[in-house]
Amino acid sequence: MSSGNMPVLKEPARKRKGNKKLLAILLLLFAALLAVLFFNSSISKISDIQAIGMEHTSKEQVQEAAAVSIGDAFFQTSSGEIASRVEQLPQVESAKVVKVFPGVIKIEVKEHPVVAFELMPDGTVQALLSSGASVEARTDGYLLDKPILTGWNGEDSVKRELTKQLALIPQKQLSDLSEIAPIPSKAYPDRIRMYTRTKFEVITAVSVLPDKIEALNAVIETQEPGKITMLLADTYVPFHADDSENDGDNEK
Repeated sequence: MSSGNMPVLKEPARKRKGNKKLLAILLLLFAALLAVLFFNSSISKISDIQAIGMEHTSKEQVQEAAAVSIGDAFFQTSSGEIASRVEQLPQVESAKVVKVFPGVIKIEVKEHPVVAFELMPDGTVQALLSSGASVEARTDGYLLDKPILTGWNGEDSVKRELTKQLALIPQKQLSDLSEIAPIPSKAYPDRIRMYTRTKFEVITAVSVLPDKIEALNAVIETQEPGKITMLLADTYVPFHADDSENDGDNEK
């Protein structure tokens, strides 16, 4: 075979590395430009803040605690961080935050339950929450179906503990309590007098209330109205009995 018939070998095509690098740079610049345009556009901003589930907390209080406002960057703060801020409010038990793109932040609030109301010296009524927090009670047809505290000091540690204990009482029994007042003694600085809507008078102490509540309910459900003392010893005297038998107030 002559050399003139030998096939000519083609050189492999050289990769155009320079073109690929240029293309990558252009894509990066284009992405950066899009990012700048996006984060400076209205769709990247908070356009609406929705807060639901509140009864004793205003939308303004929730928004202030959340530390976000209309016009802030939508992705600047995480949902968890916003929820954590709202939960710092003393009346808030938990908060759930959902971000809906574009621009909407939904905050669902769960408040600590109301366990009692307090009649203030100026005649206003405060709602006492299970956390011990006190908020202004609604007066627009709101049902005062919890006990009313009378005669307490503003920042009484016994009152604060009482609200925690009331939160453990079932709703049915809690609704039967109409009034609670402090009557401290040397033996029981946390002694209290409770009146029920079923016409009972109860002398007990905050510190023993959790242990006495079931026995108290049993007496109320099975006996006629009377005076119940539940301290070191438990006694019950119907109101028609001789007053000489009723010495519950003299516990020392």
